[in-house]
Amino acid sequence: MAMQTERRRSIAWLNSYRFGLRVTEQGTILSIGDGIARIKGLPSAAMDEILHFEDGSQAMVFSLETDMVGAILLEQSPALTAGMAAFLSGRRLSIGVGDDLLGRVLDPLGSPLDGGIAPETSARRELDVLSPPIVARDRVNEPLYTGNKIVDTLIPIGKGQRQLLVGDNGLGKSAFAIDAVLHQAGRGVRCVYVLIGQKRSTVVSTIETLRQNGAMEHTAVVVAEATATPGLQYLAPYAGCAIAEGWMAGGAHTLIVYDDLTTHAQAYRALSLLLRRPPGREAYPGDIFYLHSRLLERSTHLSHRHGGGSMTALPIVETMEGEIASYIPTNLISITDGQIYFDADLFASGNLPAIDVTRSVSRIGGKAQHERIKKEAGRIKLDYLQFLELEIFTRFGARLEAAQEAKLKRGRVLRELLKQDRLAPLAIETHLAWLIAFNEGLFDAFEPQQISAAFEHLSRDARDGALTLDDSREKWVQSVQIWLQLRPGQSVEKDATS
Repeated sequence: MAMQTERRRSIAWLNSYRFGLRVTEQGTILSIGDGIARIKGLPSAAMDEILHFEDGSQAMVFSLETDMVGAILLEQSPALTAGMAAFLSGRRLSIGVGDDLLGRVLDPLGSPLDGGIAPETSARRELDVLSPPIVARDRVNEPLYTGNKIVDTLIPIGKGQRQLLVGDNGLGKSAFAIDAVLHQAGRGVRCVYVLIGQKRSTVVSTIETLRQNGAMEHTAVVVAEATATPGLQYLAPYAGCAIAEGWMAGGAHTLIVYDDLTTHAQAYRALSLLLRRPPGREAYPGDIFYLHSRLLERSTHLSHRHGGGSMTALPIVETMEGEIASYIPTNLISITDGQIYFDADLFASGNLPAIDVTRSVSRIGGKAQHERIKKEAGRIKLDYLQFLELEIFTRFGARLEAAQEAKLKRGRVLRELLKQDRLAPLAIETHLAWLIAFNEGLFDAFEPQQISAAFEHLSRDARDGALTLDDSREKWVQSVQIWLQLRPGQSVEKDATS
């Protein structure tokens, strides 16, 4: 009986089989090394198409020539050598997306690097896709708070904005980005932190900082460390962007950090030179601007018709000797919606975070800022800029009138107020409290060295209070006056810790 059933199945299969010509393209590896492969043949290959080799390794088409294909290696076995066959897959590189990625550390191909099992994602997105069209976008009209005094008040960021972090190495750009990620806990913003070409010690330190402060619950980390191939470093930001884009398409608000795009540009330059693309300025290929513009243009605020989600981008770019007019920084400045400049002199003098207000700007974030914060901060920014000019003037030994001396002291107090420790993001209500206190002159009775303790006193009471941004200014003034009931001769340190 079983044999008759199997016989009937075989006859049915033979009757349904249709003979036809099947054509399969096969290429041959000419050379392999430095993370790239040069392949002869495959005339139907398309850009970014996945290639399979006979040993199971994979590559992605990166350049097309008359009779040859250049590919970047994605997965390479020790057995892969020149002369092996290469085959087209007909598909492009994609990565799994969804909430299962929260708390995970992945490589640009979506493979886990944290020792866990592969995430079970229900959907996949291609790494490199077109940015949303204009009709799908909405205005940036919601603030994204970072917890930083200077940024949330003087250089505000909106959801869907692209705000560049620019400055020399070691000035606190990554620290600011990490603080911004920490501050999103409990605020419904999912984060993606992309580490490109960083040392393993830096990667481990960043992940541990996020984990110890509870940020991994709302964060996915994509890593292509310094020892990774240039191809994986090139793909890392696109992988992170695809993950954030998946959440944005579902109506969620996301924040993505690219740390950093200088290394990303250098990896792209290395790949281009290895595949003999014509070099241009600083040996970068001619499409280096398009490399970053097509990445950052995917960050936006979608309209309600398209889900209302957003992707806010914090790309980081490194300068040399504070030279922001070099090639990659100027490219990114022209692509983004503003920049936050970290200054070496401010860092050396202990003014942390070392953000230079005079050279930092947010072109669209002010439209998303809460009206109360915008009104209070507008007066402060003018006062601070006037103080900086006046301080430069006093270096020549000029004698000042009493009114100018008062302005100078007030500016020094403000400079102390703007200082902030790492891993200590502040609620927006605390920002409004100190803004009102400063504008009302409640800090004028303190010496600059007393400001830190006085602010801690104010911050604690503002955090424990029940006031919101929508409460009247009169209520805020009354509360701030109570919170800062300290006489000039009183020990601020003692009162602040009581």
